[in-house]
Amino acid sequence: MEPIQQPQGSAAPGAARGAAGPDLGAETGTRARVARLILEHGPITATALGQRVGLTSAAIRRHLDNLTAEGMIDARDARSHIRRGRGRPAKVFVVTEAGRDAFVHGYDDLASSALRFLAETAGPEAVSAFARRQVADLERRYRPLLDSVPQHQRVRLLAEALSSDGYAASAGSAPAPGGGEQLCQHHCPVAHVAAEFPELCEAEVEAFSRLLGTPVRRLATIAHGDGVCTTHVTPRGIAPPGDTRSSPDQRG
Repeated sequence: MEPIQQPQGSAAPGAARGAAGPDLGAETGTRARVARLILEHGPITATALGQRVGLTSAAIRRHLDNLTAEGMIDARDARSHIRRGRGRPAKVFVVTEAGRDAFVHGYDDLASSALRFLAETAGPEAVSAFARRQVADLERRYRPLLDSVPQHQRVRLLAEALSSDGYAASAGSAPAPGGGEQLCQHHCPVAHVAAEFPELCEAEVEAFSRLLGTPVRRLATIAHGDGVCTTHVTPRGIAPPGDTRSSPDQRG
């Protein structure tokens, strides 16, 4: 979702990517880098983090312990398929709600109040119209970029464009039967607002479908408490000709 426009002179969500909570600074320092990697690639093990940052096991554990003590990250048991043989299962680290808030600049209360007022005075359709207006700029900026590459490269390019706008996005093959691709957004500047107004998510998914020229379906959202906004992209050859609508069961 295109970040809600901020008052003049303030920092927009996408502009201050990775802004900081306790001791994170402005994306500087090793701890900030570790926190950012967990945001973008979590759930992730300490070993994988150490390899990415180039730290010893003891050094990465020290940063993880500090971030955990600050409430920025949390450790969970890894799923069984990545357990390390016998013994205790591997631990994976994820960003907590407080940690995610440290990366969000949003005037969330003001935005929610404004949309609430809009819904009360002009009706729910006005909120949907506002959401479509917000995402229209994103769609205009991305359209020439995506139209310039072959269809099979568009999901990857869309992920790169979203990442440049602060969404920490990635693309890959979908694990679900039937194939397709999967677009993941590890950061959402307006997650708290979208939790109350799913129209923001719906407008974004509709824009993705138009940009990619194929139906897409939102499988999970940060706004609903999931760790990542996950969108399944239908293979081009399977989509009915001319059908670029998003799936009706998408989640907001």
